[in-house]
Amino acid sequence: MSFMRTVTVALTGAAGIYGGLVLYREYFVKAQYTGNEQLFGKTAIVTGANTGIGREVAHDLARRGARVIMACRDMKKCEEAREKIVADSFNTNVVCRECDLASIESIQNFAEQINKDEKYLHLLINNAGVMWHPSKLTKDGFEQHLGVNYLGHFLLTNLLVEKLSKCSPSRIVNLTSSMYKRGQIDFDDLNNSKKTFNAKIAYEQAALAIVIATQEFCRQYPNSGVTATCVNPGITRTDIARHTIDKSFFSRVIIGPLLKAFMKTPMQGAQAVLQCALDPKLEGQCGKYFSDMKEEPVGANAKNDKDAKRLWLISERWTRLKK
Repeated sequence: MSFMRTVTVALTGAAGIYGGLVLYREYFVKAQYTGNEQLFGKTAIVTGANTGIGREVAHDLARRGARVIMACRDMKKCEEAREKIVADSFNTNVVCRECDLASIESIQNFAEQINKDEKYLHLLINNAGVMWHPSKLTKDGFEQHLGVNYLGHFLLTNLLVEKLSKCSPSRIVNLTSSMYKRGQIDFDDLNNSKKTFNAKIAYEQAALAIVIATQEFCRQYPNSGVTATCVNPGITRTDIARHTIDKSFFSRVIIGPLLKAFMKTPMQGAQAVLQCALDPKLEGQCGKYFSDMKEEPVGANAKNDKDAKRLWLISERWTRLKK
């Protein structure tokens, strides 16, 4: 009996600690975007909008009255998410459009449809991404992190920038990670094809490429009325963890719930994105980097203008972009 009591007390104590951590996250982690901007007559695109941070951002924009275009690869999941957003926001002007960021053709088709059929475009939220994905190439032969997280959004942005400019002032928000600070752009093997693959290094390189290209965007499109901002939403529990803490049964069932107590919910993670997309104080400011809703100086490894220009030119060539 004493052994069982000990086990019971231990489990009860562990549950209490876990519950306390969850309560701390919910009630004391108060970072929240409090702006009440209304977006009637505005159009926004959110990539990867069927889950996680993207879904929460799409939901919030819909509640503010925007026309929200959910750019997703899986149309079934997108439609399921769309129906819930419409039911909760009472905004029927929310639509799903297919866009596979691992395919140049899919991105081109999506952008062509937007440019042809949409009258306005005011916000582009480049949210979709993968993290620590096993070695795999996109349909066009790019390493998955580089292709989806960076090159796909690079192409999409450039194909839509004219539409955004016509509706200026407009904004682009590029989601990245604080891990960009440890990244390096390997111009000798940008596609990770000549060395032993390391998913962590590939992810860091793609995160850095996003920050660098955001700086270069401001130089490429001055006076366009379109600004681009980078944001690290913080450590958030989303489906992007499927190749990390959700990779095995043990980590998903044992480690996952413990880590979840320390991580932001998707709604909490979305606040930093909403700030960059909507805050009037950021109007006209291009190339800024925000982490957990606080502006930070761009890291030294993202400040080389020569490398930025080189990366931009390579990205144009690889994505077959015609300016």
